Amino acid sequence: MSHRTQVVVVGGGYAGVTAANRLTKRDDVAVTLVNARPTFVERIRLHQRIAGSHDAVVDYRRVLADAVRLEVATVERIDAAGRRLVLADGGTLGYDYLVYAVGSTSAAPAVPGAAEHAYPLASLEEADRLAPELAAMGRDAHVTVVGAGPSGIETASELAEQGRTVTLVAGELAGPYLHPKGRQAVLAQLVRLGVTVVDGPAAVVTAVTADAVQLADGRDLPSDVTIWTAGFGVPDLAARSGLSTDAEGRLRTDETLTSVDDERIVAAGDAAAPSDLPFRMSCQAAGQLGGAAADTVLARLAGTEPAPAVVGFVGQCLSLGRGAGLFQFARRGDVPVRAFLGGRLGARAGAWLKELVCRSTVQGLVWEARRPGSVRYPAFIGDPRRQEVLRARRETAPHDVVPVA
Repeated sequence: MSHRTQVVVVGGGYAGVTAANRLTKRDDVAVTLVNARPTFVERIRLHQRIAGSHDAVVDYRRVLADAVRLEVATVERIDAAGRRLVLADGGTLGYDYLVYAVGSTSAAPAVPGAAEHAYPLASLEEADRLAPELAAMGRDAHVTVVGAGPSGIETASELAEQGRTVTLVAGELAGPYLHPKGRQAVLAQLVRLGVTVVDGPAAVVTAVTADAVQLADGRDLPSDVTIWTAGFGVPDLAARSGLSTDAEGRLRTDETLTSVDDERIVAAGDAAAPSDLPFRMSCQAAGQLGGAAADTVLARLAGTEPAPAVVGFVGQCLSLGRGAGLFQFARRGDVPVRAFLGGRLGARAGAWLKELVCRSTVQGLVWEARRPGSVRYPAFIGDPRRQEVLRARRETAPHDVVPVA
């Protein structure tokens, strides 16, 4: 039998599954997906899992191509020189090319008491630790959600719709990504659901105790269950393996998503920092980056020059309970505009669109598994300003420094 190129994908989220499926375009490539759990997690549904309205998991056999081998294992270290992975059980796994798609995790909170008394919500395991705590509480128990990005807003809405007493500590601004008009519509829906929104300069959490959240202005908010959704981090696998990372721990790459240290390592998703100018952490970017990472590997196998990754954004979609939602439109460069679908008149349409997005995200993985390369985005969706920034960097870089491509 002729030699088959061994490509290993580390991480089975949106980026990793997309990359693994696309890599099966070539019959002479053996693809292995390494993931710590045996099921695919719909991370954008974790707020539904804790509320009991969706289980947020999908069998990998549904979203993975038959040719992809699934290895349920935890990677302890990448031995780039030896082209192998060192696994937690003591075993090793060799590779010719590696796709680094480990995703993101909850950011470690620096606030006193938060690690001990607050429940993060960025992984299946975290959701499953929180769910029984919520189930044990009566509907009159106080639930405090800290952080008003998409995860915080969706979690607060989902729980309030069940009749729970929910406070959302938003920090300076609720929904910081949203256009002011879209933000106004979201806040109005939160009020309709009965959520108490605490925002402004003083809405900074200074401590978390077993039964309260303390704010910078001295207020103590009663809290029987505190849910922490403020910020995301990335696993430290790359840094632990001696690879170059940015300040947040993302693997540093060029615009083709190739590691600045090793041509055989390509990154995708939340844990990638192309040209030290990473894209917003989201499943919207992850799928596109997963496909681009696979294309880079396939180009190298074909002996051609890999193309720069092209990522475009259309906006941000939020569920506001099961009966309402909002879609915030954006320019290609991920800048929100005045237009949105939602508000009092369009809330149900927004909820329908959010559900469509969740379902189509999984369906896109299924399509890619059946016909590798079928889910592609046109090149014109890319942000032209990104190229302007990169050109400006090259022009101002010292002559003795080789800029990231």
